[in-house]
Amino acid sequence: MSGGGFGAFVRRARQAGELVVQPRMGMSDPAQMRAGLLATKGAAGRTVGTVTLDSYTRVNDLESAELALLEGVPLNGYPIVSHDLRTTRQVLDGIHGAEFPVQVRHGSAAPLDIFRALMAVGLDASEGGPVSYCLPYGRIPLHQSMANWERSCELFSRLRELGLEPHLETFGGCMLGQLCPPSQLVAISALEALFFHQHGLRSISASYAQQTHRQQDMEAVFALRRLCAELLPGADWHVVVYAYMGVYPTTPRGSLALLGEAAELAAATGSERLIVKTVAESVRIPTVAENVDALEHAAARAARTARIADDGADSQTYAEAAALVAAVLDLDADVGRAMLLAFRRGYLDIPYCLHPDNQGRTRSYLDREGRLRWADTGRLPLAGVVAAGTSHSVTSGELLAALSYLRWKYDEDAITAGTGRALPGSTG
Repeated sequence: MSGGGFGAFVRRARQAGELVVQPRMGMSDPAQMRAGLLATKGAAGRTVGTVTLDSYTRVNDLESAELALLEGVPLNGYPIVSHDLRTTRQVLDGIHGAEFPVQVRHGSAAPLDIFRALMAVGLDASEGGPVSYCLPYGRIPLHQSMANWERSCELFSRLRELGLEPHLETFGGCMLGQLCPPSQLVAISALEALFFHQHGLRSISASYAQQTHRQQDMEAVFALRRLCAELLPGADWHVVVYAYMGVYPTTPRGSLALLGEAAELAAATGSERLIVKTVAESVRIPTVAENVDALEHAAARAARTARIADDGADSQTYAEAAALVAAVLDLDADVGRAMLLAFRRGYLDIPYCLHPDNQGRTRSYLDREGRLRWADTGRLPLAGVVAAGTSHSVTSGELLAALSYLRWKYDEDAITAGTGRALPGSTG
């Protein structure tokens, strides 16, 4: 693809003052996948395409993916490794290009075959990470995921030999989607971005998932931007915000209000890209039309939002994230080995994550304002940053309430406004 690839497209949008909006979209049927890309390309707003892969491909169960294709069984995404190259090229033909890049999204801790397949059809953008696509999704050892991602990054970077600029986005800012204090999301996203850079990538995006408190989210995005500037000199990087990854509102009005808040967060903080959610998130996989509606709603909200300048002050979120990053990087010059050591020592520790390589000593809670706070910092290197003696006993009821906090908040607002009918099929 001429024109500099995915990162260059986002850079041009930034120069034009536009937020790039992107769906989560993946269908196993090639004709439906092509139709979804065409609809995304035609949506009002500055859009990029997405090919999200199926869960069999994610875990390298290619036999099951191929059997489903043979039997005509629909999958929950596009099996890029199992479809032949000609089929995928036909899906992309006349759509993918400098003015409409396409990113492959997958969720794999062993993505080498995925990178081989996407490179073979001329795609140059993907996402993930050795931590963020390992700990939440399975039991593959973290050291194995780290080695898999090292090989994948080094392979992917070879696209530069063909005149393409490969782009990788870290999923680290979305760990488990919710209930992880923003400082650790920011730290892992920044560390995975540095991991990509250390293994040959020069076009990188760092992610952050919208959480439960607008001001805290703004602090987090500003902290992420500052850390990327410090850690990635000379790289072409940008920040991508994800609409809330947790339990979503059941009412159309509530869903659109929460998406609108994500669009405003991205635009106000100078973030360059937004991954949207739709009105159907609480019920089912959204239709193409629902994805287009979400893209256009987000683009319109972003266009009406003024950017807010970062005052440069050290917020609590930045102080915590910077302390975590510094402690990890002090462990080893190789960021991959440093992250492995950090999880072994508890310097990185994801609340409520059951992966065997996560110590599981940390806990978090929502305060009365809706901010995510540390209930227990475990062995995190935050002495002197988080107030000594800070602790909070989290009950099971409190945890369940926190998981549904935003659903209740935005649906209640919709009901108060008289438009609170839930979507058909919702249990909420």
